Amino acid sequence: MIEDDLLKKWLNDELTGAEKTAFSERSDYTINQNIIDKAQHFKASQFSKVDNFETFKNAYQNKSSIKRSTWIKPLLRIASILLISFGVYFTFFNKNLVEESTLVSEKATISLPDLSEVTLNVNSEITYDANAWDSKRSLNLEGEAYFKVAKGKIFDVITEGGIVTVVGTEFNVKARQDYFEVICYEGIVRVTSDTITRQLTAGNTYRILNKAFSEDKTQDTEPYWTNNRSRFKSIPFTKVVEELERQYNVKVVFKNTDSTRLFSGGFVHNNLENALISITQPMNLNFEISSPNQVLIHGKTN
Repeated sequence: MIEDDLLKKWLNDELTGAEKTAFSERSDYTINQNIIDKAQHFKASQFSKVDNFETFKNAYQNKSSIKRSTWIKPLLRIASILLISFGVYFTFFNKNLVEESTLVSEKATISLPDLSEVTLNVNSEITYDANAWDSKRSLNLEGEAYFKVAKGKIFDVITEGGIVTVVGTEFNVKARQDYFEVICYEGIVRVTSDTITRQLTAGNTYRILNKAFSEDKTQDTEPYWTNNRSRFKSIPFTKVVEELERQYNVKVVFKNTDSTRLFSGGFVHNNLENALISITQPMNLNFEISSPNQVLIHGKTN
């Protein structure tokens, strides 16, 4: 308790010369002096007098606690930042995101880490985390793709329009603007979009087109587009033309044409003129190829 005795004598101005020197070299000298200096600036009405040593000691301990907190808080803040940074690093940088895509008028077949196979239609894209694939077979799709899924754990295809879940099967997913469609060719597929969930078996289709849900049957064993043909059943003509634009990298302009009329039929992917004949004649329309990538479709004139 020698330090408390020195402090008490300092407060009473009873220190000897040697004791003053020793006291001034203490680590808490600056804190003690600061308390006294500030107290001297108070007016009488505001001044709280240090009546005795115990009162001063309490003030000193409070001051010391405040000083310690001034360096503890920054350390806690730094620790929090480091913890968040490590979390961000392991969440984002520990991923191995793989992206596969096709351009307009381009198709591609991709093998996934489990040897599942994905064939991308034109202007489509898939992304997945290769590092997590063994524990979670999941990918994101924009556009259209035909899947041949190897048997194994659950396989999810996530699109803006809905989620397709399978184990091992063959199916086609189209996820275009205002157009979400799943066709099962083999096995069983579970499809969920908003509140609508269906389990599809081979030959069943699930479609949400312009927010309207419908189901249908098909006798096909694989998508027509994988054999360079597109086929449609009761689809708005504008959606048919959008697919033609993607397959041929052209821009179609309508004139005096009701593009909302429903179309059933198809077109080939290797001859633009033949494709245009296939979609315009059943609709009693004409077309003009004004440049290599510009097409005009218009109603027939008498």
